[in-house]
Amino acid sequence: MTQKTFRALVIESKNKQPCAQFKQLKIADLPNEDILVKVSYSSLNYKDALTITGKASICKKVPLIAGIDLSGTIIESKSSDYKEGDKILVNGFGLSEKFNGGYSQYQRINPNWIVKVPVSFNEEEVMAIGTAGYTAMLCIQEIQKHGIKPNKGPILVTGATGGVGSFAIKLLHKLDFNVSAVTGKVEESSKYLKSIGADEILDRKAFHRPSKILESENWSGVIDCTGGSLLATAISQTQREGIVTACGLAAGMILNTTVAPFILRGVTLRGIDSVEAPISKRKKAWEELSRLLTSNELKSIYNTYPMSRVRELATSLLEGNRNGRVVIDVNR
Repeated sequence: MTQKTFRALVIESKNKQPCAQFKQLKIADLPNEDILVKVSYSSLNYKDALTITGKASICKKVPLIAGIDLSGTIIESKSSDYKEGDKILVNGFGLSEKFNGGYSQYQRINPNWIVKVPVSFNEEEVMAIGTAGYTAMLCIQEIQKHGIKPNKGPILVTGATGGVGSFAIKLLHKLDFNVSAVTGKVEESSKYLKSIGADEILDRKAFHRPSKILESENWSGVIDCTGGSLLATAISQTQREGIVTACGLAAGMILNTTVAPFILRGVTLRGIDSVEAPISKRKKAWEELSRLLTSNELKSIYNTYPMSRVRELATSLLEGNRNGRVVIDVNR
């Protein structure tokens, strides 16, 4: 391939703080992996926003190309499992943490990280789903595996207007669950949350407090995208033999709770690791996503922006000023 330059958003260290800079790179600057991808889209996640704005860094080393998601077309392959022209996606697997990520017009990746783009979606749509939708699906699959069915009671979703929360609501609605959505923006977000399937909108203030040891048994299951006191309160309100899936930490990493919900009600707390989940689990999640979601339904849940605007978009996301998903067009 010609050694023309291309643009990437690179995280460097400046005064021991992460600093995001657009750089012109060559293919030779990329790592020595078996698959070369012409990247089409990435997405903007909470982790991405923290690193891009310098609030925190998920990078284990620098310099490193940012972006924990990518989709694109294979243009070179040394793997017998994939060929030139295949449309593929990658979520997590250390992108933007240990390995170069998706905010780049080209990327070399390990074939063991790859999921083929489902035939029902295009490259833009799989990034609209991205790590957020894939994580939401992992949570739901754990709830289903636990034996929770729609007739057992509502599912609580915290961080409801974020990417994971939005997809969790839409997917749960498609599966006939009753959904209670927690948000700090009740007035601004109620219309949006109801449009994607929320049955009840709850104010975050009711959960963002010290929880009692045990509270009313309200939820058959929980998808928690926030951590902190919201997670503790949700655990104390979970029904007997219910399950709480934890996949986020926007409200804090510290969990102040007691053993009471676990030993007196048999509540299960299940952590969801979307970064290092095995490829078999990922493929099952994407198969289910392609079964439950249509291209038309995705239109209401995302917007696409040029990579040139990623810094302002990251700031807006951290300030809580965005609903739904942000797709990044890396070629604009």
